[in-house]
Amino acid sequence: MSSVIHPTAVVAAGAMIGDGVRIGPWCSIGPDVSLGDGAELVSHVVIDGHTRIGTQARLFPFCSVGLPPQDLKYRGEPTQCEVGARTQVREHVTIHRGTVTGSGKTSVGADCLLMAVVHVAHDCALGDGVIVANNVVMGGHVTIGDGAVIGGAAALHQFVRIGRGAMVGGVSGVEGDVIPFGSVIGNRARLAGLNLVRLKRLGVERAQIHRLRAAFRLLFRAEGVFADRLAAVRAEFAGDVLVEEVLEFAAAPSRRGLIRVTADAGDEDAGGG
Repeated sequence: MSSVIHPTAVVAAGAMIGDGVRIGPWCSIGPDVSLGDGAELVSHVVIDGHTRIGTQARLFPFCSVGLPPQDLKYRGEPTQCEVGARTQVREHVTIHRGTVTGSGKTSVGADCLLMAVVHVAHDCALGDGVIVANNVVMGGHVTIGDGAVIGGAAALHQFVRIGRGAMVGGVSGVEGDVIPFGSVIGNRARLAGLNLVRLKRLGVERAQIHRLRAAFRLLFRAEGVFADRLAAVRAEFAGDVLVEEVLEFAAAPSRRGLIRVTADAGDEDAGGG
């Protein structure tokens, strides 16, 4: 299938355009950009730098991808940016390329939805199936696991890690790491419990959810030293795949530390998506 490029679009020599790509009015494509098969740029889209757009990704008006990072140390190095297959990048989203002092690459996975006016800063790494609602801002080096949901107008501090399937409530200020399947709310964000909606959508069995909730209560709501509670959970729930995922996340190196302070709501009340 041949590509369709509107006559007002500016596509630099060297850009790689896949089959069936649609480039709408007033788009600007840099010389080191690669557009996968079936990708669509609706109109007024700017893509620059060493940037790869995945197959059937859809970019909406006035978004920009792969432009230089907002980092005063950046000196024009050929760092990278990537948007995965079938991901939707809505109006006024900005995704900046990486830095040499970071990973050198900013990446958004496949099947993601970035709603209007989201900012994905340099060296961020978003997994597959991530949903980011309107007006979310991320500092540099943020990582978000597969299937996580970030509520509208949330602010994620640089170097924060958001675990797989986690939920960040709207207008939350997140200064620390969020465990896989955790749900945080507030400013500053506190643990509200587990993202039960996501767990059910993943097809997790009721018995396994009950085990995960029991581990959560022991780890985050019991008395005593956190390291001792961590060891107790590891011993009691040995072999449980989801609990071990949470424990591995909690034990991994962290620049921001783990959000361990809980909100008033019990984990039965935690929402999510």
